[in-house]
Amino acid sequence: MPDPLENLGPLVAQRRAELRLSLREASKASGVPVATLARIEQGRLPDLVTFRRLVDWLGLPPEQFFQSTTRTENTPTAIAEHLREDPALTPAAAEKIAGLVRDLYEALAAPERRLALHLKTAKTFTPAALRLFTEILDDIQGALDGAAE
Repeated sequence: MPDPLENLGPLVAQRRAELRLSLREASKASGVPVATLARIEQGRLPDLVTFRRLVDWLGLPPEQFFQSTTRTENTPTAIAEHLREDPALTPAAAEKIAGLVRDLYEALAAPERRLALHLKTAKTFTPAALRLFTEILDDIQGALDGAAE
């Protein structure tokens, strides 16, 4: 996966060309030294202060240059992907290890906590009382689920 920061130099060069600015003029407009600006256009990565000045000058959000860290896959899936990319493993070996990891994960991961309650039917529970009791238990479960989030 290419590094999004690699796009910074070409974007700076493109913006400078659009505005028809020399390196010196772009340096003055962006607040970045001429030599640094030239190195960035050639593919070098800036320090944090320079990066901030350049994205401000480009009018781009800094987040655009960073990969998202939000995980959408679960742990066994992420491990399986890494195993498949390992050059030391054959596809069959990677799949076998991934299967073992998946089985262990499912066996050892903490199960989802659920409240379980078993009631014996008694003649003292009328249908109306049972409905009311069920509603109370549903409310309690809803509150517990809301507190867990």
